Amino acid sequence: MMSAAQNQTLKSKLEALQCHFTWDLNPTNTRLFRVRDKLVDIGTEEGNRWLGHIYNLRGYIQYKLGFTEDAQSFFTKAAEAFCNIREADEGPWLVVHYGNLAWLHHLLGDQGKSQDYLSKVDALMQKYPSPPQHELHAETYAEKAWTLMKFSRDKQLLAVDYFEKAIGMQPEMVEWNSSYVLLLMNDFKYDHTKLEDEILEKMRIAKEQDPKDLYLAVHYLDQRATKGERIDKDEVRELGRKVLGKPVSSYSGMNALIWVYREYVSVDEAVALAEEAVVKHPDERYLKRCAALLYKWIVTFKASRATQTTMERAIRLHEEVIALYPHSSLGKKIDLADIYAKKDQGQAKAEQMYQEPLRMDLEPTDKQMVYNKYANYLFSIQQDYYKSAEYHMKAAEIPQRSFYREKSVKTLENIESKGRNPRCGEIKEFLENLPKL
Repeated sequence: MMSAAQNQTLKSKLEALQCHFTWDLNPTNTRLFRVRDKLVDIGTEEGNRWLGHIYNLRGYIQYKLGFTEDAQSFFTKAAEAFCNIREADEGPWLVVHYGNLAWLHHLLGDQGKSQDYLSKVDALMQKYPSPPQHELHAETYAEKAWTLMKFSRDKQLLAVDYFEKAIGMQPEMVEWNSSYVLLLMNDFKYDHTKLEDEILEKMRIAKEQDPKDLYLAVHYLDQRATKGERIDKDEVRELGRKVLGKPVSSYSGMNALIWVYREYVSVDEAVALAEEAVVKHPDERYLKRCAALLYKWIVTFKASRATQTTMERAIRLHEEVIALYPHSSLGKKIDLADIYAKKDQGQAKAEQMYQEPLRMDLEPTDKQMVYNKYANYLFSIQQDYYKSAEYHMKAAEIPQRSFYREKSVKTLENIESKGRNPRCGEIKEFLENLPKL
């Protein structure tokens, strides 16, 4: 039995650790399920250089969701993955892992084992100290950056900083650089003050260093096209064959590839690619999710192509995806509502599907998404311009930086500048008082 003083000392040491339990991940159940689904869709392909990190994060998530045995199993797999990938039984990459285990055993009431893992952390940190000018070891910075990148939109800038520190210390770790430039590309969607040309050049270098990363290759091709470069359709098709030949994973780049096909090859070939992938792997939910997104785009933005058959296929895919992602399908439910809104006699169903999430207690970014989408539905389908503006304001007033908040703010600015909406005066005052995030 440990004394009160010993317990306090142990707790202080635990709180000083660098691991998932101390990284302030704001683990609401909604977020936990969503991240868990993302990790499942990455898969566990042998050779995945992030596999140890994936298992570490899954172990943490399973514990937070109440699945203790699963948590222990994933932490065990994490250690095995790190040893296989690094081809060594120990190293600084285990600091976060041992920290997780120290916390897990503490929370399960086994203070002896918790202390054992604290000792392992101390031993590793003495053997592999961080450079004098850095607080953490490169391996710890990299795992923390990758975790924040997966877990939280509002911690992306911090993740960028951690990746830069890790890469500065160990530039030979190509997977760190690949994830770093993809994070920069993602953040550019939200912060256009960043230098687009600089990001594109970083992507080019990362692709040369990591030629096997097809996810990076697809996004680099897309960014080149966005900058105005003419894209060879055969280059896209060749990339498509490579992606189809890889084990199914959200890291394969399939979703981005389908988008590139539809933009730079043809919509028909994009559909053919998506359907071929689904037929080849009928039990892979991620591929159905990719196909559903394509069909939703066709129904929403290519009305002339949205035949009855296309509409029914879009509805069926979305219903399947919602069933396959029971804890993280809010976006797909909204997409399905939008599809019904385009369907003959489907507006009542669409309105019903929107009302459910509008009444729910959602996370801020989810609320912004629902309000923005509903505002667009009110504008384009119901032609209720007054109420549409109201929901754009609801999205914008939530003090959380997000893609959908930015879209609603821009829409309100356009409404106010045109001066035709009866709420223009109210909108102008609203925008003047809106905090900058």
